Amino acid sequence: MAIGSKELAPDELDTFDGDQLVEKLKSAKEELFNLRFQSATGQLESHGRLRAVKRDIARIYTVIRERELGIRATPAPVAAAPAKAAKKSSAKTSAKKADVAEAPPADAAEAETKEA
Repeated sequence: MAIGSKELAPDELDTFDGDQLVEKLKSAKEELFNLRFQSATGQLESHGRLRAVKRDIARIYTVIRERELGIRATPAPVAAAPAKAAKKSSAKTSAKKADVAEAPPADAAEAETKEA
């Protein structure tokens, strides 16, 4: 990437979730506003930074849109992965409980054989 900030590479943008992308977009827009204001008042030292921030904003918009269209995968939440494992284990234990509940008690089976 020749132009743009090194911290907002497309690979890094893939790791952000939707809220983080929106937050980065807001901060980039604020920076662009400040840079334009500095440019208008003659205080801007680095004119290339304007172009870099505009490209960063475009990159963020592109990632957001690609996620909406399903082109780019949304990162899986890190905290949700252990929760899924807990759900699986609880599902297994509940399935075992259901199997036990479906099976008649041993005393009832013996009572049925005696009656017949």
